Amino acid sequence: MTINSRDLLEQARLEVPEVDCPWLRDAMERDPQHVVLDVREPEEVAQGLIPSAVHIPRGYLELQVEAAIPDRSRPVTIYCAAGVRSLLAGQTLRRMGYTDVRSLRGGFGSWKDRGFPYRVPRALTAEQRERYSRHFLLSEVGEVGQARLLDSKVLIIGAGGLGAPVAYYLAAAGVGTLGLVDFDKVERSNLQRQIIHTEDRLGMMKTKSAALALNALNPEVQVVEHNLHLDSSNAESVLAGYDVIVNGCDNFPTRYLVNDVAVFLGKPLVDGGIFRFEGQVTTMVPGASPCYRCRYPAPPPPEEAPSCAEAGVLGVLPGLVGLVQATEVVKLILGIGDVLSGRLLHVDALAMEFREFRIRKDPGCPVCGERPTITAPIDYEGFCLNPNLPAMAV
Repeated sequence: MTINSRDLLEQARLEVPEVDCPWLRDAMERDPQHVVLDVREPEEVAQGLIPSAVHIPRGYLELQVEAAIPDRSRPVTIYCAAGVRSLLAGQTLRRMGYTDVRSLRGGFGSWKDRGFPYRVPRALTAEQRERYSRHFLLSEVGEVGQARLLDSKVLIIGAGGLGAPVAYYLAAAGVGTLGLVDFDKVERSNLQRQIIHTEDRLGMMKTKSAALALNALNPEVQVVEHNLHLDSSNAESVLAGYDVIVNGCDNFPTRYLVNDVAVFLGKPLVDGGIFRFEGQVTTMVPGASPCYRCRYPAPPPPEEAPSCAEAGVLGVLPGLVGLVQATEVVKLILGIGDVLSGRLLHVDALAMEFREFRIRKDPGCPVCGERPTITAPIDYEGFCLNPNLPAMAV
């Protein structure tokens, strides 16, 4: 039997309940697990979309929805421009096993006309659409997520072994502003692992060399060079202008200082370290994660913590660890996946073994504990030389 479009819609209405805009607004406020799914085309989304909405164009729905909404029991409200395609999309989801599906009557047009909040995503150029086209195919990223990356600012402490792969991949991903903190110059011994630098830039400031490499890869990225030594007088002002901090430094005083300031400013911090054939990564989310001092209340004596210049490091190891750090940054910006909060990922490159350790928040931590005693940046050089001294007295 032949059926027409009206018959299809009537059948969809029998299967998919319709809700109005006030109902959806209240449902979003009541239940943070309520998924709002936008099935319009990219050019329609450019006019605005409901805050927190997941965008999957109707033509990609069957291919992408399982990755975007893996839990088929979560409540889902679908909307399009006027409430027609969303009914058909809802019918599809129900047939795929989604049990709590609704369609927004009147669609985005009704939502906007009622004066309910919506956001207008960044307008992307034709060149950006071509460059980031593979991101657009991921429902967890899409145009909305790419716009978020383009608007984000990430500070990388150190333009060396870890900073090089972190910066390079974040530039490729389209992070709009990358700040680089380093005061060293490029040396030939760096080139074994610091892939962002080249032979013809020996003697150049590392931040300048890195900026040349990053802009050659992606001219859109704004690279901010911080040619300075971080200390208690400048750390807060440098970190304050960024959304996410990446710690790739190779010394304990800077590592402790960056940790403290990230806690004070409420900035997420992705911390990485390497030594010979081993590396580790963890992510500190403000208010939720243990900080660096929770893990290491006191640093080891200098003789027990030699630098790469003293102990050596496998040249490919920073790439492995740095890419994990870059992945954590992208997830933080997009708000997807599970970051390494309260978890330490350890890699042994010789055994090619990854192990995960749980880290507990220390209620007595002097920086992030219940009664912090360190509430302003301090210089840690003396503390790291003699950790038995009270930190505030150094």
